[in-house]
Amino acid sequence: MRVLKLEGVSLKRDGTWILQDVNWQFEKGENWVLFGLNGSGKTAILNLLNAFYFPTKGKVTVLGMEFGKTYLGEKLRRQIGFVSSSLQEKIYPDDNAFEVVLSGAFASIGLYEQPTDEMRNKAIGLLEELGCIEYANRNYVTLSQGEKQRVLIARALMADPSLLILDEPTNGLDFIAREKLLDSIERIAKIPSAPSIIYVTHHVEEILPVFNKTLLLRSGQVFASGDTKEMLSSDKLTEYFELPVQVIWQNGRPLLASLQKQHEKAR
Repeated sequence: MRVLKLEGVSLKRDGTWILQDVNWQFEKGENWVLFGLNGSGKTAILNLLNAFYFPTKGKVTVLGMEFGKTYLGEKLRRQIGFVSSSLQEKIYPDDNAFEVVLSGAFASIGLYEQPTDEMRNKAIGLLEELGCIEYANRNYVTLSQGEKQRVLIARALMADPSLLILDEPTNGLDFIAREKLLDSIERIAKIPSAPSIIYVTHHVEEILPVFNKTLLLRSGQVFASGDTKEMLSSDKLTEYFELPVQVIWQNGRPLLASLQKQHEKAR
């Protein structure tokens, strides 16, 4: 099944073109990195995929639903697990981690319906899978940033989404918390029934081996897309950043170093 297809998509907001002629498509089973610096248009693409925006030009099809031909809204969003810092701010502070995860079964903020035993068992399983079970009864507001993110990922998985979008999930985390979260994401991605994942970031060192495809976004346009090893090569990223960089691969993950000073000395 094709997860998404963007064909010649452009987006204008308040008289400014935020996205221009974006083409991007992939199939079920593929996990992608959406890589771009601040202001590159990443958030605009996410708003499109969640049907919060509609394209000014071009065609958008997500999970078989073509914008403009299918009623979208909640129908689409129930099939997309979306984890972002903006969602953290909406969670009720008095809800505990278990309740937050359970709410994902109803795509609601807060619990307003009685969950079934099946839902409760599933929530417990996800809390265990993501290493959250020890603080299941703690209020969400008391959790660390990394703990909150793991709870939100568990919440997103409650509805068995076809697509999971992780929008810069390691923001604000220290090294240890970041690596624990990335380990959880890697384990989820390797589950046979896992959804396709879009991992949104501007940090090269976060990109895991499970993300074998990468789209480089720059100034609202697709700079390049394809196999991650090719996209995150020294030559490609030197061209992308417009300054000399070196990419070193260790344990299947890239590390980025600037060669700007060496370049200046050579001149």
